[in-house]
Amino acid sequence: MKTDSLFYKLFQQSPQLVLELAGIELAGVESYQFRSEEIKQTAFRLDGILTPTSEKPDLPLVFVEVQFQVDHGFYSRFFCEIFFYLRQNQPLHPWQAVVIYPSRNMEVSGERHYSALLKSRQVQRLYLDELADSPTRSAPVRLVQLITEDIKQASKAAQSLIKAIENGDLAVDNKAQILEIIETILVYKFPKLSREEIQQMLGYNDISLKETRFYQDVYAEGQQEGRQEGEAKLILRQLTRRFGVLGDDTQSRIRRLPVTQLETLGEALLEFSSKEDVERWLQK
Repeated sequence: MKTDSLFYKLFQQSPQLVLELAGIELAGVESYQFRSEEIKQTAFRLDGILTPTSEKPDLPLVFVEVQFQVDHGFYSRFFCEIFFYLRQNQPLHPWQAVVIYPSRNMEVSGERHYSALLKSRQVQRLYLDELADSPTRSAPVRLVQLITEDIKQASKAAQSLIKAIENGDLAVDNKAQILEIIETILVYKFPKLSREEIQQMLGYNDISLKETRFYQDVYAEGQQEGRQEGEAKLILRQLTRRFGVLGDDTQSRIRRLPVTQLETLGEALLEFSSKEDVERWLQK
């Protein structure tokens, strides 16, 4: 499952989910939009920004990053992206940042250079496995727990979540949207199942997913992207984040690698320090 891609789709569908997860209480959360943004004249790209309307200058910009890979240069890149963005755009709004990790052992320490930022209220780090340690009555938190649920338990967890919504144990503002998100998560977890099989797994048929554009987009993506293509995209994204845009020939060679070699490259790239290391690995 392409976890970070799924998170960003959910944040686009429900921007307030980020704020609820981070415990950021703001009036006017309905005015937020979620998007990614290229930073001009650099190799940087901010994967997620929650942007309030200009009519509410007191609401903060919220920079969001889902980090499910060990990246020794993550904080240097992330804070550079933020400050490049502030320099280029000169926004009216203050800013905050939210980083989402699967667990603490996935985080690489940034205390040496960024301790003041990491200890400030402007930067929040969430560890999803710790959210799962205690029961919650928050629907957004339960959705995130479902994303990270072991595949063997995912269908039971989804059924339990739907039952809690149906029984009124979980208060939700938009029931149809939440149910759509649950089904979308299962599409990502079980990309080989048909729409009907997903609905049968959930035991829930009141919403016709065939009529929802969000589901159709996600389902089509899951069907069209084979494992090899998905692995190659993930590797290229990680390399681009660390070393900037790779040459067309290098990108093409990586896209042609079989899955086994892509998995090996995914482990090896943690030791790379430059684009030249990538080229040397490909030559071997």
